[in-house]
Amino acid sequence: MPYVTRDTDGKVVGISDRPTEPGQDNLSPDHPDVVAYLKHASPSVMLDELSRSDLEMARIVEDLIDVLISKNILNFTDLPVPAQRKLVGRQRLRRNLSVLTNLVSDRDEIF
Repeated sequence: MPYVTRDTDGKVVGISDRPTEPGQDNLSPDHPDVVAYLKHASPSVMLDELSRSDLEMARIVEDLIDVLISKNILNFTDLPVPAQRKLVGRQRLRRNLSVLTNLVSDRDEIF
């Protein structure tokens, strides 16, 4: 019998095989709330969400590094050489993408 954790709206946000916090409901495995949670918590769905989150986190880390360097808190050369190469490569790709998107805009008229 799984123990479920609910959010403030009563939606199941976690399931465990034993109580992990006070006030958890003990439901049958075929309870509609358990089935609904497991349907959306499949490994493939979770991996997809994690991948999307990884992309967002990579951009956050890049921006954080830029801020630390601009404030002289971190020197670019303090980073390992492979990290330096990856950052420079991503900056180059972003700059090239920016140039390409500026070449064609919705307001440009092509005759």
